[in-house]
Amino acid sequence: MIKHNYTRRAFLTRLAPALALVPGTGLAKSLFSETGSDGFTDLFDGKTLTGWHTNRQKIGHGTGGHWQVENGALTGEQDPPGSGNGGVLMTDKKYGDFELLIDLAPDWGVDSGVFLRTNSSGECFQVYVDYHEKGDVGFISTERAHGKHRMYIRPFYINSIRDNDGNLKGFETHPDDRKEAWGPDFLTYHCTPEQWKKTWKIGGWNTLRIRCVGKYPKISTWINGTRIAEFNGNTSRSPLYNKEELFQALGREGSIALQVHGGKGWPSGAKCRWKNIRVKSL
Repeated sequence: MIKHNYTRRAFLTRLAPALALVPGTGLAKSLFSETGSDGFTDLFDGKTLTGWHTNRQKIGHGTGGHWQVENGALTGEQDPPGSGNGGVLMTDKKYGDFELLIDLAPDWGVDSGVFLRTNSSGECFQVYVDYHEKGDVGFISTERAHGKHRMYIRPFYINSIRDNDGNLKGFETHPDDRKEAWGPDFLTYHCTPEQWKKTWKIGGWNTLRIRCVGKYPKISTWINGTRIAEFNGNTSRSPLYNKEELFQALGREGSIALQVHGGKGWPSGAKCRWKNIRVKSL
């Protein structure tokens, strides 16, 4: 038998890349902070909004929404609550090819998302965090401005199942039969409804992992380590997707952003919560 006599630091350095494949674990995070070997950078310090700004011009969702730090988490809601005025919180720095790890705990009823390559008008690729009736979390769409058609792709959506006291206890899923929403060549991969329901933690923190790479980006998503969807921006046949026109609007890089959807659908006082926001440029 071959024996390896590693120091503690050498052992952690060798172990950290494997743990990087298991996002959201406290052990992995503690190792990363010690060794710095994973290449990820914190985007949120748990105390302030340093490195972030709301949309500097009014966009379709509103003037920015209300963002603050509560108990070490970044929270977003409409401003004022229930008013219909939302917006996005954007990183000051721009990113092109990257991998993002982010923990989220949305209240049921919120309509949010993680925006990728966001421009000043709030246009972007988006990973859904539509945690409401007929919503979904983890699939891929776009946001557009000036009346341009947005792309939405989702093979199924979620509805709530409640207990006798009205508390959320589970989900039922249904195919999205809109021809613009789903076709077998819109995504290169998607999970099953049962896989999604099994991985999502009701009432707790969930880790979303996003990988975005390429001029016409390939966007892959995972929730709690379960692969959810893969979109290939070079080959997707969605009728609402025009890769050249969208590339002209977004370019090769943009802000990472979090959304508070505008309109009256967002319940008054409901929030989406985020923490452990970490990015690695690729």
